[in-house]
Amino acid sequence: MKMTLEELLAFVTVVDSGSITAAADQLGQTVSGVSRALARLEDKLATALLRRTTRRLELTEEGAALLAHARAILGAVDQAEDQIALRRQKPAGKLRINAASPFMLHVVVPLVDDFRRAYPEIELELHSSDQIIDLLEHRTDVAIRIGALRDSTLHARPLCHSRLRVLASPAYLKAHGRPRSVGELARHSLLGFTQPDSLNRWPLRDEAGNEFEITPAVSASSGETLRQLALAGQGVVCLADFMTAQDRARGDLVQLFPRETLDVRQPIHAVYYLNTQLSARIACFLDFLAARMQDDAPGQVAERPPAMRLRH
Repeated sequence: MKMTLEELLAFVTVVDSGSITAAADQLGQTVSGVSRALARLEDKLATALLRRTTRRLELTEEGAALLAHARAILGAVDQAEDQIALRRQKPAGKLRINAASPFMLHVVVPLVDDFRRAYPEIELELHSSDQIIDLLEHRTDVAIRIGALRDSTLHARPLCHSRLRVLASPAYLKAHGRPRSVGELARHSLLGFTQPDSLNRWPLRDEAGNEFEITPAVSASSGETLRQLALAGQGVVCLADFMTAQDRARGDLVQLFPRETLDVRQPIHAVYYLNTQLSARIACFLDFLAARMQDDAPGQVAERPPAMRLRH
């Protein structure tokens, strides 16, 4: 008896999610159904694929060998579906998108309704992560990366640049006073990132003309967390326009040192694997996103050249 796609999908999803329960949630199936599919696969191959411990599941040597083949098979099925959709000129199928939570919340989510109306046969699957992920391991079609790119295994399509600004809430400024010089920022509560260190270098110059690097009073891994802290009056922050444009327009955040601020813009790219054929659903999503970011994101400069290969 041969393996089925259902069994392979259950196996890969269990590996990627880390548990049968999480895989069942992701697949919209029962725990017993996923467990039975995995058991059938092991019975057909007459070998254990996963080693079950009290805390987690671990791949056996045979399971690790099958995993690469299973991913390739499922990828080939997705590609076949893409080709059929292309023939019908109707982009269809599941589109898995990964982005940092601020970009997902402030850029992607507001566009979902219009995108689904334009492409009703595309099934969106949105994942947020503030860390760089492995696209293949997480079965991601497109990831949005903010900042410099280094991975040479990816195609990259520039979407736009988003300017960095130093901001604080009116409530914070009322309570602590508005800094009159860059040097006075040292006496204020500064909000920064846990990593990388480059995100704590603000687009300002100190009194000696050197790059202004902060020591955060409060650190967070997510720009959205820092935005919420700033809105709550907890300190001064440096964030990109794509997530703060509406806050500034409403007056909820106020820019500090507008004249002294250097014109530093974070590049924003959509990335996908070099060996991934650009499917209709990926292409239409990238076109849609690039056009809307140009139209709807104040303070950004759109840049839409063709996809390029990354180099170290």
